[in-house]
Formats: sequence, C-alpha cells, structure tokens
Amino acid sequence: MNVLLAEDDHRLGDLMVYMLKKKGNCNVEWVKEGDDAFYYATSAHYDVIIMDWMMPNGDGVGVCRKLRKQGYSGAILMLTAKDTVQDRIEGLDSGADDYLVKPFEIDELMARLRALSRRNFAPIVEDETEINGLILNRASHSVRVGETDIQFSPREFQLLDLLVQNKGQVLPRELIYERVWGLDTDVTMKTIDATVKLIRKKLSLINKQDKLQSIRGVGYKFET
Repeated sequence: MNVLLAEDDHRLGDLMVYMLKKKGNCNVEWVKEGDDAFYYATSAHYDVIIMDWMMPNGDGVGVCRKLRKQGYSGAILMLTAKDTVQDRIEGLDSGADDYLVKPFEIDELMARLRALSRRNFAPIVEDETEINGLILNRASHSVRVGETDIQFSPREFQLLDLLVQNKGQVLPRELIYERVWGLDTDVTMKTIDATVKLIRKKLSLINKQDKLQSIRGVGYKFET
C-alpha cells in the first residue's frame, strides 16, 4: 500500500512511519507541511493519504478542500486532536473519507487504512498515453511516434512516464528518486541524471529530446 503521511509532529511522524512499514508493509512518504502534502498528492499515486488537521503552510482541511476542488479522487484519512461533533462534520465535509481522533491505537489506524484501500479510489490508468503525437505504451515500455517505435528499460520508462503524467511541472530529484527507485535502495542521486541522459538519447531518435528539460538545482520536467 502506498501511503502519503502529512504530519508535522516529528515524534509521532517517526513512530507512524515505522509502524506503517512494520505492521502494514506500506511504502510511506512523509511530509510535514500542507503545501508539500498538496504537491505530493498531485504528483504521484497513493492508495491513502493520512492528513493531519493542523500543519504549517496549509492546514489539513484546507489542503483536503483544495485537492477535491482539483478533482482528486483518492482516499483521505483526517487525523486530528479535534473531537467535537462539529469538528468531525467539518473534516468530512472538506472531503475526507474517514476521521481518526488522537491519541489512537496503531491497530485501529491500520484497520481504517485497509478499509479505505479496499474501496479502490485509484483512477484507471490507460495502457497508452498520447501527448503531442508521442505515444507511451505501458505494457511494452515503448514510445512511438508515427512508425518509429523505441524500447525503454522498465526504469527508464517509469521515470519518463512519471514526468509525462506531470507534464509542465518541475519534479524535484528527491521525489523522482523516491517514486522510481524507492527509499530502500542504495543507488545514488547520480543514477537519476544517468537515466535521464539515456532517455534523452533515445528521444533524440524522434527529435523529442528537448521535451525533457533539466531545472538546475531542482529536478526535471517534461514540457508539452
């Protein structure tokens, strides 16, 4: 299960990340501010978002409303110390699918996450994506323009697909590293640059290498 945890309490966040990985075998990405929660939620797929109510740079309720307004359809669990009926109503009305009051037992959290994940909020991703005549085929890990078909390695294709799905947005190298390689791998950040170089070389065969742009000191984006 892919989980985005938005929680600014460092001690609680450390504990939740540990327990989610140990008890739930979850892949967890942890952010501590509302702005980051919104950015991560709209840049990658998560089975469930655990959203703390009180965070700097955007509270959980505001981020939840913003995500729903943007058409976000994933599962969101609101986490908060606010426990009045009116607070629960406000949290659910903001677009949260469930509500858990602090302090809580980790077993209850895991049960709620399993229940939310079974409801299958994930959007259907088509086997092919087309952008300006460039066709990405997820089944064959290939890119086609006209009659030219170029094969990519699974990792190359995953990185390119991530950038294409977020076309026009700059993706930080750290986010790309987490989404494509994962936090438990021992590869270095230089691997991203080397992989991008290989992708550009293959895209040059169809004169699309300039679409994959480097943003110095930040990361990469795929320009439309």
